[in-house]
Amino acid sequence: MDQTNWKSKLTSSLFVLPYLFLFTVFLLIPIIYGAWMSLHNWDLLNPVHEFVGLDNYLKIFDSESYLNDLFFEGLKNTLLFVIFSVPLLVGIGLGLALLIDNLPGKLKGLFRTMYFIPYSVSVSVVAIIWLWLLDTNSGLINGYLQALHLPSIPWLTDLPWAWVSIIMATLWWTIGFNMVIFINALNDVSEELYEAGSLDGASRWQRFIYITLPSIKPTMLFVLITSTIASFNIYGQPYLMTRGGPGTETKVLLMNIVDEAFEQRQLGNAAAMSLMMALIMIIISVVQLRITNRKE
Repeated sequence: MDQTNWKSKLTSSLFVLPYLFLFTVFLLIPIIYGAWMSLHNWDLLNPVHEFVGLDNYLKIFDSESYLNDLFFEGLKNTLLFVIFSVPLLVGIGLGLALLIDNLPGKLKGLFRTMYFIPYSVSVSVVAIIWLWLLDTNSGLINGYLQALHLPSIPWLTDLPWAWVSIIMATLWWTIGFNMVIFINALNDVSEELYEAGSLDGASRWQRFIYITLPSIKPTMLFVLITSTIASFNIYGQPYLMTRGGPGTETKVLLMNIVDEAFEQRQLGNAAAMSLMMALIMIIISVVQLRITNRKE
């Protein structure tokens, strides 16, 4: 009997090994190596890496250091994007899921596929499509505005239009993923609950508030946290669409980290900024989880 249990545990462990190997090689080791780099004055072209302890982290909070401006300006722009994009990603994703879930079977599959297709496209393709649509001089949208004798809009070169353009492109690109997650959650809500609510005289809005939302709460929390993390990691859209402009108004934190690592060649500073960014993301995710559980 003991031998059988031992073999069963060994078999189960073998199924975990491939994931454990990939997790260790591509996530755990890079994190540890990055933390080690952050404790050194790590110039990309200098073979000697002086150990400086927490100096790279202290420079981030030193108001006289250029690293302070680089980090907190990028963080401000990143938070601005997160604040405006995440509610739209969650709210519009849920709205589309509710609309499509009420369609007949064939139409449901058609619209679900149509909205999900952009998610399979790379960020470079997304940027090219939206640059073609939003270019100030030759963009399709400004072309239509001029045909209607309306002024052109500086979508990519002026505020707040630069942020509007980045958020629109992000919504078009990623909203399909959230929508599919919500549709699956809605399909798991018991029809008996809706029938009971109807018999008690609950309106459609009341059934949504008191039946649908509580039933899909775990899924909504998952979408909220994943959307926040994805928005925090924004890089491709502002880099390809606005180059961080106008000025540095749309230059997000990840762009500054990449510049510090590969243009300034200071990998130690970049590693410290990356770990600080990861810590902020963890804190925000934990706060979201705590607030949601408290409301429950």
